Amino acid sequence: MEKIPQQKAFKGIKIVLYGPESTGKSTLARQLTEHFETIKVDEYARQYLQEKLDQTGKVCDYADLVPIAIGQRKAENIASITAKNHLFCDTDALETYVYSLAYFDKAPVELEEAARKSDYDLYLLLDVDIPWVADDLRDRPKDRKEMLGRFEKGLLDFQKNYSKISGAGEERFKNAITAIKKLTDK
Repeated sequence: MEKIPQQKAFKGIKIVLYGPESTGKSTLARQLTEHFETIKVDEYARQYLQEKLDQTGKVCDYADLVPIAIGQRKAENIASITAKNHLFCDTDALETYVYSLAYFDKAPVELEEAARKSDYDLYLLLDVDIPWVADDLRDRPKDRKEMLGRFEKGLLDFQKNYSKISGAGEERFKNAITAIKKLTDK
């Protein structure tokens, strides 16, 4: 079986958009990418699981977790070659790890190891204070606060640097910019 690749070094600031489903991670990643004139890493799990659902009618199972982490890390490593001063990652191995625990009460050892060894300058933990939007893959509209707690626990357990981002629309974007500016002003 293919292994989760090691992270490639990146000369700039690497930031993960992180948190429960339907919290605006992809939207914020796009906004930040435009603002900082760089590139982003899209959420590989969404593409992978949508294709699986469309082809088989099935959703994520335990065997999908490592392939998702592999695809996410490969995309990140490619982006780290061409990104400018900032690289925005729409999720990472820690996100997949937290979902694994939430859905299966366990996680593959290699996924936990990849999450532990992952090196990012900042995680932006997105709050559940915006409306939940349904789609083919989202399934936990009533568990949002519990999931937010799980995601924050993952950050604390793995000792990751993070900032919680709240607010809707432009306010959310400005709060993210402020968190990134605090990091770069240190």
